[in-house]
Amino acid sequence: MGAVPPAYETVSPLRPPTSPAPSVAPPLRPPENSPNGAMRANGREKEVPSSFVILRDRVQQELIRDATLHTERISLEDGRILIEPIFARAITEAGLVLSRAERQSIFELILADILGYGPIQPLLDDDSISELMVNGPYQIYIERGGKLVLSDVKFQDNAHVLRIIERILAPLGRRVDESSPMVDARLPDGSRVNAIIPPLAIDGPSITIRKFSKKPLSVQDLIRFGSFTEEFAKFVEAAVVSHLNIIVSGGTGSGKTTLLNVLSSFIPSTDRIVTIEDSAELQLRQDHVVRLETRPPNIEGKGAIRIHDLVINSLRMRPDRLVIGECRGGEAFDMLQAMNTGHDGSMSTAHSNSPRDTLSRLETMVLMAGMELPLRAIRQQIAAAVDLIVHVERMRDGSRRITHCTEVLGMEGETILSQDIFKFEEEGVDDKGKIVGQLRPTGIRPKVLDRMKADQVNLPPDLFTSGLRRHR
Repeated sequence: MGAVPPAYETVSPLRPPTSPAPSVAPPLRPPENSPNGAMRANGREKEVPSSFVILRDRVQQELIRDATLHTERISLEDGRILIEPIFARAITEAGLVLSRAERQSIFELILADILGYGPIQPLLDDDSISELMVNGPYQIYIERGGKLVLSDVKFQDNAHVLRIIERILAPLGRRVDESSPMVDARLPDGSRVNAIIPPLAIDGPSITIRKFSKKPLSVQDLIRFGSFTEEFAKFVEAAVVSHLNIIVSGGTGSGKTTLLNVLSSFIPSTDRIVTIEDSAELQLRQDHVVRLETRPPNIEGKGAIRIHDLVINSLRMRPDRLVIGECRGGEAFDMLQAMNTGHDGSMSTAHSNSPRDTLSRLETMVLMAGMELPLRAIRQQIAAAVDLIVHVERMRDGSRRITHCTEVLGMEGETILSQDIFKFEEEGVDDKGKIVGQLRPTGIRPKVLDRMKADQVNLPPDLFTSGLRRHR
């Protein structure tokens, strides 16, 4: 959740190949720094046969000839040992002259293309990259430190992208084709994948991968990043322990799931937790956790299991806590019902632009359930169920910060009342373009403190004023 300058920054221009590689490799020295075959001649970009494609095809043909080998079952490390001698023979047969660096670079690309996820494998292996966006074969963006950057990686063509999509989906028993051109999936490490292909994706197959953090971020990590303060951490920990119902809101890519994961870490290990997600991303460390995941329809369009179905089923599983990865539609009604019928301490996320907007979104999602309830009854359900809304934003400098912690007070007339307990105050921008500011208490004493005291959870009396005094 670090801070970076805004918008897009181009690292390297991408140029699609203008001609396919021939099936026979002429003796040549591949162009410097480019296994894809681009070289400069007479001041212009010129395409030459790609040594990468030539060698890859020869290695693949030899692997195919050996019927005892099943490359889909070979790990990258085992494949390295298997493919290296085949690769060396292919270089000799092709008459290619390669430097040590070029040889190693092309070998790694071939290894990833045959056994991994092709050109994007190094990006997936890079822990500093949090998201990867393939916009057709020649344009791949990455998110690093909250900033979108155009990478210099590219595929050969649309067919190459489709092969990698198929490789991602094959172990999961999923497919993507003209009859089903969109798919959500999950890599073995938990990373979330969305793929969409032509004719829906006009400029070529598109892949979006939200990478799965190998080491979940902790409360101290977010405090160190400046996402929130020690005071807020104490308050929200007390809120979770006291079984307050919490909605984490924010825009796309703002860090809602990461924050939900951190809040879930405060749940006592004695509680039975049931998590419900479209793609399992939460990394709860408690022992008593049941993880549920939705299921897409089969090839006949049947058999889909939605979040709505899992929420209803989870209520028969004697959960102490329900943690719903994200509410997008009618399942919000079932979640509110659960919160209002003895499942206090539940949590979920919702897309919205502000805490006030979150309340409106919840109203809309309940209406999507098809329940013919008057608006006042829906608002009463929301006001009775939700205790806190924690709103997180990705700021213009790329950092992710909590901007509001809002308490829902109840109804007055036709309106849901709320008050901000913590609010982010921006003070300016430093010389590196990073936003300077802090999440501070507003000075209002939250009403939920009475519930906390009843649960023997006590907070320092100056917690909601200490930040104000320092600020002055």
